Amino acid sequence: MRDVTHDVPALHRRSFLKYTGALGAAAAVSASLSACSAGPESTNDTGDGGEGANRTLTAVIGYGNDGSWDPTQTASAFCMAGNNHIYEGLLDTDPISREPYPALATQVPADLTGTSWKFTLRAGAKFHDGKPVTADDVVFVFDRILDPDTQTLAKGFFEPWLKDVRKIDAQNVELVLKFPFPEGASRLTLAKIMPKHVFSRPGAWDEAIKGLAVGSGPYRQTAHHPKSNTTFEAFDDYNGPRPAAFKKMNWLTIVDAAPRVAKISGSSAGAQIADNIPYANIGQLESSGLTVAGGAGMNNLFLMFNTRRKPFDDVRVRQALHYAIDTEKMVEVALKGHGKPSSSFLDESNPTYRRAKTVYDYDPDRARALLKEAGVSGLKVDILAVNVSWIVDCLPTVKSSWDAIGVRTTLSPQETTAVFTKMDQKQDYQVVAAASNPNQFGLDADLIMHYNYGPENLWMGYARWAGNPVAKQLFRDMDQATREADPDRKKAMIQDYIDVVAEQAVLYPVVHNELMTAWNPSQLAGIRAQPYPGINVLQAKWA
Repeated sequence: MRDVTHDVPALHRRSFLKYTGALGAAAAVSASLSACSAGPESTNDTGDGGEGANRTLTAVIGYGNDGSWDPTQTASAFCMAGNNHIYEGLLDTDPISREPYPALATQVPADLTGTSWKFTLRAGAKFHDGKPVTADDVVFVFDRILDPDTQTLAKGFFEPWLKDVRKIDAQNVELVLKFPFPEGASRLTLAKIMPKHVFSRPGAWDEAIKGLAVGSGPYRQTAHHPKSNTTFEAFDDYNGPRPAAFKKMNWLTIVDAAPRVAKISGSSAGAQIADNIPYANIGQLESSGLTVAGGAGMNNLFLMFNTRRKPFDDVRVRQALHYAIDTEKMVEVALKGHGKPSSSFLDESNPTYRRAKTVYDYDPDRARALLKEAGVSGLKVDILAVNVSWIVDCLPTVKSSWDAIGVRTTLSPQETTAVFTKMDQKQDYQVVAAASNPNQFGLDADLIMHYNYGPENLWMGYARWAGNPVAKQLFRDMDQATREADPDRKKAMIQDYIDVVAEQAVLYPVVHNELMTAWNPSQLAGIRAQPYPGINVLQAKWA
């Protein structure tokens, strides 16, 4: 029976044990710095208390809040969404267009084609404990990210192009680039500025993992109950560009679909907004007066093969198993039409998208021929899968498709962290089926591809492919594209190496699908549904 208590719709948001620390940690962090506490779920649902403009915005998030809250480490959907309201980067990005705008910095550099970007910090900016934000805090965060002896998730987003961050004076900093890299401007939102006086203390980074959050953003964290809820309050001293419109917020974590939908449904609904809405419930919610909207993006079901396990070391076998999948049926039956078969690693809405030279349209005859050419018969495959609800809905199509070409298939869905604990422990496996959405970090194709592919990349370690000669050339091509100054040439180079990724099919999407958000339009205005997990209410308000 599927464990629905960990129905987390994207593996990389909770599985990076290496990056996200001890998942499920429920220990309280320093009360003097953050009012965090742990308690039973029944005591932590604070309702929507208050009246009028002072009432509490209650949101339901379909992902766990017990991942890492350390902005330099986290890939947790809930925590990243929360941090976007608590912290600021020098620049932040619009949640939909992903265009950078000044946050802690006073402006976006006029010339992003140079190798020196200078920023002036916003006058009067304060952290939630009342201390001023200074250049020392900026340097502190970037020193951690660029430290060769400290492995963070953010390091991979910055180290390839950013050489150094220097203090000019208390209110000014300079970023020194290794080469021109205009795309880096939008990545600055991934370097949330944290107070040095808080996080330089011994053990503070461990506290950050567990929930300690002290930023300069429009909302301050007021309580954190792992596996239950996290609460926020408007920060009165915030003087930045996107002030809080809600006096208080209570974000509930409800990863099981049925109670999540129930929480926003009916006349006694206990929340005004919920993300991760199941496709089957869209009509029901719309008929009750709620708005349900989504966006197509990088959210995808992918297959990852153990390339050191025969016969998956043979590219023809990997290709055969992709060609065999009836993806149109999967979109119709499992996704209720809210998706598309993959025609590239990137989704079709990505600015760098180009249809790949190898597209795995449903072709069981070609699949059989490739297996025969590879000398493979009587293959038995056990699919190690995450138990995310929509992934579980897609798995029967994979099994029936593979069974139809003579590949006897067993499905083994498990809790997400259990699957990737096995990966981290380098346990043997054949094929992993899971979900991913790199759009959480941005639309930048260079970032998305390096997130999944690279010589020291976590995923390539899981797939055991980094030492392959084709992989080594691919990584060289990727690095060359990163350094390319001409935008059109860079785009073409990325598209070309994505063709290699498509052909090799080591870690590759089967379908891209929409993520749906529902809200009560009679209570909330300015909500924009994201094509990646979580919510952003920095431009929303009471209706």
